[in-house]
Amino acid sequence: MQIRDLPYPDPGVPDARSGPRFLLWLGRNQLGGQLKSLAWGLLHFGAIAGLPYMVGVAVEAVLDRSGGRLALSGALIGLLGIAIAVGDTMLHRTAVTNWITAAARVQQLLARKTAALGSALTRRVAAGEVVAVSTGDVEKIGWFVEALSRFAAAALTVVLVCVGLVVYQPALGVIVAVGIPVLALAVLPLLPRATRRADFQREKAGRATELASDTVAGLRVLRGIGGEELFLDRYRSASQEVRTAAVRSARMWAVISAIQVLMPGLLLIAVVWQGVHLAREGRITVGELVTVYSAIMILNYPLRHFEEIAMAYSFSRPSAKRAARVLSLQRTAEPAGSRDAKVGGKEAGATGSGHVESGNAVSGDAGAGRAGAGRAGAGRAGERHDRFGLAGSTEALPSTDGSLTPTGDLYDPATGLLAPAGRLTAVVCGDPDEAGRLAERLGGHPAFDEAAGLPSVRLGDVPLDDLPLAAARTAVLVQDKDPILLSGTLRDLLDVPASGAVSPEEALDAAQCSDVLDALAQASVDDDPMAAHLTERGRSLSGGQRQRLALARSLVTDPEALVLDEPTSAVDSHTEARVADGIRHLRGGRTTVVLTSSPLLLDRAERVVFLADGEVTAVGAHRELVHSEPRYRAVVTRETDSERVAADTRADTHTLTDFDIEETA
Repeated sequence: MQIRDLPYPDPGVPDARSGPRFLLWLGRNQLGGQLKSLAWGLLHFGAIAGLPYMVGVAVEAVLDRSGGRLALSGALIGLLGIAIAVGDTMLHRTAVTNWITAAARVQQLLARKTAALGSALTRRVAAGEVVAVSTGDVEKIGWFVEALSRFAAAALTVVLVCVGLVVYQPALGVIVAVGIPVLALAVLPLLPRATRRADFQREKAGRATELASDTVAGLRVLRGIGGEELFLDRYRSASQEVRTAAVRSARMWAVISAIQVLMPGLLLIAVVWQGVHLAREGRITVGELVTVYSAIMILNYPLRHFEEIAMAYSFSRPSAKRAARVLSLQRTAEPAGSRDAKVGGKEAGATGSGHVESGNAVSGDAGAGRAGAGRAGAGRAGERHDRFGLAGSTEALPSTDGSLTPTGDLYDPATGLLAPAGRLTAVVCGDPDEAGRLAERLGGHPAFDEAAGLPSVRLGDVPLDDLPLAAARTAVLVQDKDPILLSGTLRDLLDVPASGAVSPEEALDAAQCSDVLDALAQASVDDDPMAAHLTERGRSLSGGQRQRLALARSLVTDPEALVLDEPTSAVDSHTEARVADGIRHLRGGRTTVVLTSSPLLLDRAERVVFLADGEVTAVGAHRELVHSEPRYRAVVTRETDSERVAADTRADTHTLTDFDIEETA
């Protein structure tokens, strides 16, 4: 794989069981590049290792006054210089290629995992940690992959030089052969401590990055409440902790570097002392002494790569561990055939009231399991069909990946919520947090229900968890309460996978974006609002403008079922009424669920469902529920407890008065 071939058509399936296993998997996938880098490294280091011998030959030629041998040694030294230059250039080129391609592979894996998990990712891993893994950690992992081939070439060169010195001059070669392993292993006792300090530094840096990310994301709120100095002090404190940890880690690596300089110096002194003694006795020649001396001096260079690989591994191991943690996350899904819809210790199963006695329903095959899952919540499902005269559809539409996307009623067995096919259903939750959890479930990402064993949401008769991810996303689209707009032009924003049935102009009109288009046209060079640039997260727009553009993006997609979580919370009442009409008109014949407490949206919904304590407690029209359901009225009208008691008292008085009048008559 060359840099020009990036990105990878398929980055592969990583071994994310641990950090070292992930690094090993990366190395196996880069085997071709590693071998190429190793070959160039052997040429480079081998040529360097050959210089001492040729220098020794040249010294001997001078002493023997042999011009031919001197010229030959000079020519060979020149060839070795060319080999060193070529080998070094190609080694750097191939090593950096390994670094970049490894980093690109990790980034593609992280991007694919982020896309697969969606909003569930940041509920399991802090946003700052995701940022740290995608930036600094990727670089450190690439560094280790790059340094690995250089270290292997350096280690082989050291072994070959030691063996060559033993053969060339045994008296001194044995000293070198014994001393070099001692040099290489001298720093091993310090590596665990250095690794721990590096891990601690990475942990502190990750926390500081997370704090900075959260602070930037909430900067506008912090300014509104005057909390900038508080969070600035917190970041200063976290930054100082990172600095202190980095200094402590650097001190340990400085000690290791000092040992790497000291030990070869001691070995050199021992070899020179012994060599001079042997030369005075006439047991070795001056040229042989120069050769051994030069070899030890040159060995300092490959030995440096022992320190580098230790540092690279120490820094990349925690980074690989963090990356493996993110890559090991899975989209929550229960195995087909084992979905027993358990809600509050009971299963949504066989009784007409929607509750069954606790027990287990186990099926032996996937088909029966799906049938069991279809029967889970059958009481409520049957009740809703009887009540509304609806029939669940099992019709299917093509998905983006060629699979079939189911159509029909959107049904959540855990709460009993039914969104009839082709109708606009509004949902009011007694607890605001419950709306967010419900949106997660309806989107097929039940991150909050991972340990609860709750059954999958169904579209028609098909559980969403049984669908391929692409088909599930084609079937159901969820717009969060705080949607994110990416930087780019408005045309880029609306260029999303879509059915093609809704044009961008129709979506913008339904979302009442005319004022946004006018503002963007003024900011555009050629008065084209579609070419106007949107800043990151749409920060150049107001909250209501961002919300309406996000709504237009969702409407363009035109999914089989659209779930909107408070789509007009930042919009004024007049615009909100027009947006509600636009949604109802544009989504006619499509299943739409709006989680809201806005009376304007609720009044235009074809059906309103009220959820309290995790289950459906009332279904009807908005105006009916306002009069018949006190808890619904309290949520929608923001009615206080005293106002609710007064309203109930007035209702009771009115009833008694009517009764007294009838009795009197």
